[in-house]
Amino acid sequence: MQLAKSKRDQFLAPLQVVGNIVERRTSIPILSNIFISKTGGTLSFIASDSDMQITTWAELGGGAEEGAITVQARKLLDIVRNLPEAGEIKVEMTDKGVTVASGKSRFKLQTMPAADFPVMAAGETQSCAVLPQKSLRHLLEMVHFAMACQDIRYYLNGVLLRLDGTDLIAVATDGHRLAYVQAKIEKGCEKREFILPRKAVGELLRQLEANDDEVHLELAGQQLVCRFANTELVSKLVDGKFPDYNRVIPSDHPYSFEIDRMVWYQALHRVALVASEKFRGVSCTIGAGVMRISANNAEQEEGSEELDIEYTGEAMDIAFNVQYVLDVLSNLKAEKVKVSVRDAAKAILIAVPERDDFKYVVMPMRA
Repeated sequence: MQLAKSKRDQFLAPLQVVGNIVERRTSIPILSNIFISKTGGTLSFIASDSDMQITTWAELGGGAEEGAITVQARKLLDIVRNLPEAGEIKVEMTDKGVTVASGKSRFKLQTMPAADFPVMAAGETQSCAVLPQKSLRHLLEMVHFAMACQDIRYYLNGVLLRLDGTDLIAVATDGHRLAYVQAKIEKGCEKREFILPRKAVGELLRQLEANDDEVHLELAGQQLVCRFANTELVSKLVDGKFPDYNRVIPSDHPYSFEIDRMVWYQALHRVALVASEKFRGVSCTIGAGVMRISANNAEQEEGSEELDIEYTGEAMDIAFNVQYVLDVLSNLKAEKVKVSVRDAAKAILIAVPERDDFKYVVMPMRA
């Protein structure tokens, strides 16, 4: 049975959409495969890692034949990717496997039964939000770098999404820093919140486009279903209680100043070159009209820079992991940032001047 007959790139595109989540090493062999099914001229491609599943659809075949098979994902993807770009590709399914042919190239691949593939069924869903792809992408971009990675506090290994009518809030923290961003949306449900796992966040950032096309978010028990373009992503949610972020975000810092984002970023980046590779500690001494940035390491090396700032508050010396600040400065697009401080023992708050839709908290390093 002919599965597909198309230009190489037309067949490669859906493979690339789903192939990224396939684990190279898995205890369930069939999860190394892509599930491909054909209904008339429409092919559906499904990949899963048992916690997340991606499905995409493409018009790649002809005829009324129907069938389904699974084939090794990495091998199929590598073969198709390395075929001539301008060539035509033909994919056929037989009782002995799958053949891929293009020009004088021909490959035969082993398959596993489609009936054995563990398709994640979303079940009955409840719509919770509809928003442009660029809005959801922006929310995730502004907080993803603050997620924890393999923390035993599993509820930190993801992003909290909180819906309340037309407000959508995203929050991430690893216990040392916290990122908060808020956006207005046209369609949302009443007071729902859930934690999207780290891998699903990364996959959405890879898949979502910076355009106005809609993405539909739907809840199905402990799963989130995201539908956009010709793609559906189903992900298990993190079963846990996210920390109360409102208690972490400072609201009473008496001193603040504004600084050019790129000037501060570049100065921190230069001084960080001599910071301890293990602790990445940098000290910012803030005084009347000036900020002095300094760092040193165990080899007795040191570096420092001074930046002019409009600051008239109490002088203080705040030490922090420089990477935490570099992360936020590299992701923000604003020309200036507002830095609020209280004392050397309290967290610093980084925001955008005249806006309250983004807040970033960095805890100080202890002496």
